[in-house]
Amino acid sequence: MPAEPEAVDLLVHGASTVVTPRGDGPRAGSALAAVEVLERGAVTVRDGEIVAVGPETELRGMYRARRALDAAGGVVIPGFVDAHTHPVFSGTREDEFEMRTAGKSYVEISAAGGGILSSVRGVRESSKEELLAGLLRRLDRFLELGTTTVEAKSGYGLSLADEMKCLEAIDEANRQHPVDLVPTFLGAHDFPAEYRDRRSAYVELLIDEMLPQVAQSGLAEYCDVFTEEHVFGLEDSRRILTRARELGLALRLHVDQLTALGGAELAAELGAHSADHLEYVSDDGISALAAAGVVPVLCPLVPLYLRVEQEVPARRMVGAGLAPALATDFNPGSCFTQSMPEVITWAALRLRFSVEECLTAATLNAAASLGRGASLGSLEAGKRADLVVLDVPNHRFLAYEFGRNPVRAVVKAGAVVLDRSE
Repeated sequence: MPAEPEAVDLLVHGASTVVTPRGDGPRAGSALAAVEVLERGAVTVRDGEIVAVGPETELRGMYRARRALDAAGGVVIPGFVDAHTHPVFSGTREDEFEMRTAGKSYVEISAAGGGILSSVRGVRESSKEELLAGLLRRLDRFLELGTTTVEAKSGYGLSLADEMKCLEAIDEANRQHPVDLVPTFLGAHDFPAEYRDRRSAYVELLIDEMLPQVAQSGLAEYCDVFTEEHVFGLEDSRRILTRARELGLALRLHVDQLTALGGAELAAELGAHSADHLEYVSDDGISALAAAGVVPVLCPLVPLYLRVEQEVPARRMVGAGLAPALATDFNPGSCFTQSMPEVITWAALRLRFSVEECLTAATLNAAASLGRGASLGSLEAGKRADLVVLDVPNHRFLAYEFGRNPVRAVVKAGAVVLDRSE
């Protein structure tokens, strides 16, 4: 007598393919492109976790689902993991966009009191409730675009009270919204106006007061520093990050974005989880990152948005055995987009990544950079059921077609949180 079908909460069926990387850790080198393409595949889910991924005909015989989600011939992939964003802000900076199109550089705008400092003014003038409301609206947009986990930085407060206000908004949004936020303290984003002529005093404030209180609060998992010549140099960055690590925070760094300062080597020296941007990284920096197992988080839309010609040497990184992740760098100044599908198109066009490499970098590798590769980033039994149904005929359309949101449905922790067919 045949066994009774096992009860599950959800069956995702009707897909042309289920496409996913596999594994718990970041995929490096040639393995970056190794994804499983399962024709007419399906996914079963129970208690928020994936029970099985396999041929639909097989899973239908094994499982009885309380709810079914019809992919309608589309493609099922893991939910996108955006590993670098700045989503807590008040006010936008479209005026700076026009200044750049007229020829002004990012550093020139910043030196004139614009850039990060203009966003600092907006955050300081806003209540936590106002910041939370804006963040929740942005999380709706992330979800609509297929992103299910977002690394969320503070960094537009630049005082203890205002940085805590931003982290508290992130914490509250984490409780209210389906999208998961991974909180990062970025008090070393720039020097606030009141410390412009007392930079060493602000570094001491970060080390002696801000970092201990942030760590004690439990509101941040990571500490980040914008390591560049015009903001925090190598030695100040080393001091701040070393103190953060002593206090139990894991490390992420903005490095070698605008100059070849050697930030990649610092990220490797300190055992950071990620080194982000890296347009000007040296060959020595690439080697150091590979030896230390640091994930490079690449933001391919940022140079385009800033009108910078320098591209990150992504193919050299892959050839050196690195495991890159992709991210939007969503923020009001240097990359005002929340679309991981758009990032994937530009990674293919500008960085010469295959669509399979893009998919791995935007899911499993990004999750691994956040310490979540064991639970997120791929469609495998036992992992959390974060997945996206794309309204495309095959996974290659993910890079091939742009300018349209391809997301038909989103499942987050086993719950259908977006279904455009309804």
